[in-house]
Amino acid sequence: MKNVLSFNGKNALVTGGSKGIGRAIATALASRGANVCISYSRSDDAAGEAVKSMSGYGVKAFSYKIDQNNVGEIPGLFRFAEENIGDIHILVNNAGICPFKNFFDIDRELLERVWRVNFESHFILTQLVSKRMIERKIEGRILFMSSISSRVGGEFQTHYTPTKSAINGLVHSLSIVLGRNRILVNSLEPGTILTDINREDLSNSAKREYMERRVAIGRIGTPEDMVWPALFLVSDENTYVTGTELLADGGMLVNLQ
Repeated sequence: MKNVLSFNGKNALVTGGSKGIGRAIATALASRGANVCISYSRSDDAAGEAVKSMSGYGVKAFSYKIDQNNVGEIPGLFRFAEENIGDIHILVNNAGICPFKNFFDIDRELLERVWRVNFESHFILTQLVSKRMIERKIEGRILFMSSISSRVGGEFQTHYTPTKSAINGLVHSLSIVLGRNRILVNSLEPGTILTDINREDLSNSAKREYMERRVAIGRIGTPEDMVWPALFLVSDENTYVTGTELLADGGMLVNLQ
């Protein structure tokens, strides 16, 4: 597969692309010929480093700073991407937040912020991108970053897990809506991956050892582990997979021991 997948001539928009899984996927796309626009919310330095790295592959690479909690900013991201890399062939809805919190301490403000960032902003962005794909007759690929948490609970994720379950429901319906236009829509469900979202939680050695024991292959995942599953789903080689969730968890879900 390493010698097969090519994204020459493709333009990709990756939200949350300055760090973690988003950066790994965006960089992999750029290294295989795609022009890439990433969005980010905090670190200008990290975004700059990501763009510099991607540009090194001889492609166009841009970043756009946005607070996806403010869904009114989403059209600006869409316009920026189109103006700088052209028609979008690949959309990776990756940005997300999960501030670990006790259920009884979650107030309405936090609940709504997690919903807007993890679901509503991507709903709106996908509307804009897919409408343009249809107008331009682009047989695009849309990937949502879901989570193993869409299938199982998390004690401090009662505000987060519903957003990931909602993403999967959206994928099911969108695959029907967009399928007639040959636009394929899927979600990727990472297991426990070491990223900024859970770095503090996994700094507890006992917690990390427990999580590692739960994984069938015996280790916590890395952002790079998500690259090949994602690349296949957004590639032209994927000709018939749509409306599904691909679980990439190292065998955590099936390990009940």
